Amino acid sequence: MAEMTEKEKAAQGLLYNAMYDKELIEERAYCKAICYEYNQLHPAKIEERIALIQKLFGKTGDSFLIEPPFICDYGYNIEIGSNFYANHNCIVLDTAKVTFGDNVMVAPNCGFYTAEHPLDAERRNAGLEYAYPIKVGNNVWIGGNVVVLPGITIGDNAVIGAGSVVTKDVPPGVVAVGNPCRVIRKITDEDKKF
Repeated sequence: MAEMTEKEKAAQGLLYNAMYDKELIEERAYCKAICYEYNQLHPAKIEERIALIQKLFGKTGDSFLIEPPFICDYGYNIEIGSNFYANHNCIVLDTAKVTFGDNVMVAPNCGFYTAEHPLDAERRNAGLEYAYPIKVGNNVWIGGNVVVLPGITIGDNAVIGAGSVVTKDVPPGVVAVGNPCRVIRKITDEDKKF
């Protein structure tokens, strides 16, 4: 049986070497070049921006808008549903899959980080890391300056308050805020009045 590549190890949530693996370095360089091109486009060049994201991402829905600057590691591990919006300074470290459902709104300065590093300095210094997927459901609103950590699932119809650090899964239909992010209440019919 052939030995797994570093990319295959990453996809399975195993320790892998991101710093010194030639294939992963080349894939990140390709992605960074597309992100650079994307971020240099005039804001009015919407069609060119859409084409670059479709070239980069693993899957895109019918309509989306991602405000520059936007940065990601690989691109092919990102999937967005229809009617997706990300405001300025969105960062997606997509060593593992990052999936956004339909009608997701992401405010400025948000980060979605699938990669983690060992606590042991020797392994960390050797370039080893691991990655766990992030899944954001449908109809989710993520406030400004939110950080979503590896392995997190945010349920449908949830709202994540500004400045939150999401360290645990968030169930559907709730408002969650804070560092660490905690559910503060369910979204109810009363919320339709505003």
